[in-house]
Amino acid sequence: MANENIFSGLKVVDLSSFVAAPGAAVILSDFGADVIKVEPPQGDMWRQGHHTPVQPQSEEAYQWHLANRNKRSIVLDLKSPGAQQVIFELANWADVFIVNTPHHARKKLKLEYEDVAGWNPRLIYADLTGFGEHGPDADLPGFDVTAYWARSGLLSMTRDAGVPPTWPVGGSGDNATAVGLYSAIVTALYRRERTGKGSHVTTSLLAQGVWSASVSIQAALAGAKFPPRHDRTHPANAAMNVYRSVDGTWFVLIITPDKFMTVVKAIGRADLLTDPRFSSPAKILANMTPLTAIFDELFSSRPMSHWHSVFAGLNVTFGEVRGPQEVINDPQLTENEIIVPLNGAGGKLTSTISSPIQVHGVAKEAARRAADLGEHTEQILGELGFDAKSIESLRESGAVPKAKEHAA
Repeated sequence: MANENIFSGLKVVDLSSFVAAPGAAVILSDFGADVIKVEPPQGDMWRQGHHTPVQPQSEEAYQWHLANRNKRSIVLDLKSPGAQQVIFELANWADVFIVNTPHHARKKLKLEYEDVAGWNPRLIYADLTGFGEHGPDADLPGFDVTAYWARSGLLSMTRDAGVPPTWPVGGSGDNATAVGLYSAIVTALYRRERTGKGSHVTTSLLAQGVWSASVSIQAALAGAKFPPRHDRTHPANAAMNVYRSVDGTWFVLIITPDKFMTVVKAIGRADLLTDPRFSSPAKILANMTPLTAIFDELFSSRPMSHWHSVFAGLNVTFGEVRGPQEVINDPQLTENEIIVPLNGAGGKLTSTISSPIQVHGVAKEAARRAADLGEHTEQILGELGFDAKSIESLRESGAVPKAKEHAA
């Protein structure tokens, strides 16, 4: 079939909330999976994320569409006794069941792996926690800023000397974790292909954060001696530092030793090669502060376009530090399908960010708007085998209530 994709026919129940676990379901949907988003009567709180004070404010529910595009939505009150019948049918329908509800709540709702896998032994049960399944803090609530960033050590390392930890980029740890959970799901699906057996797969924000910080964490495990925190004006290496051009653009510059002579000639400072302060690697190392001052003065004398041309011509590694409003205009993003069209969301939401995985020869599914709260409830119940009378009974019991009106 022309519309056949890698995960066409794969059925996914997304019972999770916020960003990381739903993000794993988005990646599956990008390659054709049918994803059903199960929400409580008031909706996933992330529907209102665009009004959260620490996030960029907008009338458009930009975060919601990013984390829930291409999904269908059903409203289900899990606290209602009648909801268990619907969960039973969903678990039997599904290939993948994604959940991030705290374990103490899962036990009350009978949503633990032992409960659900008993109904469908081929099911891939994907479990996301903040701090892992075991240990003294296993039941603590976790967000990416606390579990991924702070607890992992990342937040202590992403700062300069003399300044406190800062607030990290919202959702960055969540989206990295989404890729990790997706990988666990795909690994389990491959195992099922070989054995016919389902699996219980899990990861945590903490595990993903430690993996991201693993070079430094491994250094600590090995008893390595850590250098002082980075100080831009007194760096360990002036050739690996952050500088600013005359038009105010900051850029990260990495000059490897084999490129040092070529670069100083290209930037018009060949005299540095005969300067006694920099005549040998040992002397350069001893005089990083004055070399930084020289680079500061030089780089602040020309615009970024000039330095871009110089560094690119020498095949030197550098990176311009850009804000979100600049990033979206980078041609690399559209040329590489990192930013893609978003269909149906309306307003200013005409584009979205694709998941960071490409398979050559396979076109991802076109990105479609996230569903309204409960938009597909009756359709999904019908597919699960509930007739009109049964659906009405579920409505009357409160198991399948009507959606609240405040949803995005």
